[in-house]
Amino acid sequence: MSVPRSVAAHRQEVVELLTGVLAGKDKIALPLLDALGRALAVDVYAPLSLPPFANSQMDGFAVRSADIPDGGAELRVAEPVPAGAAPAALKPGFAAPIMTGAMMPAGADAVVPIEKASPNTFPDPDAGQAVVELPAAPPGTYVRDSGSDIRKGTLALAAGTRMGPAQLGLLAALGMRTVDVRRPCRVLLVTTGDEVVEPGEELTAGKIFDSNGTLLEASMLQAGLDVVRAGISDDHPSGLLRVLRRHIGPADSMVDLIVTTGGVSKGAYEVVRQAMEDQPVDFLPVAMQPGGPQGLGTFDGVPFLGFPGNPVSCLVSFEMFLRPALSQILGTPAPRPVLRARLAEPLTSPEGKHQVRRGTLDPDGKVRMEGGAGSHLVHALARANALVQIPGDVTELAEGDEVEVWML
Repeated sequence: MSVPRSVAAHRQEVVELLTGVLAGKDKIALPLLDALGRALAVDVYAPLSLPPFANSQMDGFAVRSADIPDGGAELRVAEPVPAGAAPAALKPGFAAPIMTGAMMPAGADAVVPIEKASPNTFPDPDAGQAVVELPAAPPGTYVRDSGSDIRKGTLALAAGTRMGPAQLGLLAALGMRTVDVRRPCRVLLVTTGDEVVEPGEELTAGKIFDSNGTLLEASMLQAGLDVVRAGISDDHPSGLLRVLRRHIGPADSMVDLIVTTGGVSKGAYEVVRQAMEDQPVDFLPVAMQPGGPQGLGTFDGVPFLGFPGNPVSCLVSFEMFLRPALSQILGTPAPRPVLRARLAEPLTSPEGKHQVRRGTLDPDGKVRMEGGAGSHLVHALARANALVQIPGDVTELAEGDEVEVWML
């Protein structure tokens, strides 16, 4: 009997299995908003400086600091500088009304905020020559220098960076309309089992509706994967082999990974195990509950992961192994937020197994369990917003004990 592999060791095996095929994925140019959640394929260097010109940080008066002694000075008012205008050079002895973000006139090196001026309003441009009394302002006061955010030619974003709103906003500020991102991983998803039928079909005696396909496809799409659904394969190995080869042949050579659900345990009708007899695939126990039985290897050269058939088991398998591996290799999806919370109730866990329980983290910082440890409790899973992580060396926890939770 094989010794169960640790969760960390199995996750590393998944990383090693996928690294070669996924790290070498080619790139695709996408419009900025279509790149949301994707990972950069290349380093991006700034094609211009930000700000591209020195501009005012305040509504006020652009001045030559040398024109104003320590005690202040009265200056003549020049033409105003609205945002978006290219102003004339500022003459000595003049102060130019300037708006926030407007370009600093040549010669001006400081801005005096409007509230420090006397009068503290902008003069009417049609009222003739006006004067304003201003206090001294050292050079650089309330001025955003060109390149103070980023200079032309410097690294803006490194390859592998996840494209969130802030990153896309930076690229837009740099004038870019498209960006090169890594092409998403394409996954062939196969549900197995004679007992499983598609939702909406007639549910006869002994049959159940397939929830795994929807559960995993939704998880994969949320993680940025390109999913190919192969439908439901029966419990005949020859049938499963036909389904797999139909989708990974030359016409579908872009498939990067195969994921199956069900048929990986040691029972009499474990179709995935039987179909993989001649393939370099290992079926082994992982010291985790739920999701202990796992399959890992290659099928006709394509990376293969076999998840258990119970709904919670397959979802936990995805969250514990595939999703973190994708994050590590591709830079996307973002890892699940990890928090510490206190238990709202006591619980027990089997010795030697890393237990993953479904829970709800409440606003008061306490996490309460949703349902028991069973791998069939889909309703409890639907109520949960977190996965509660209980290490294999922990068998009992009291109310108020601290645990690690992964937010869903």
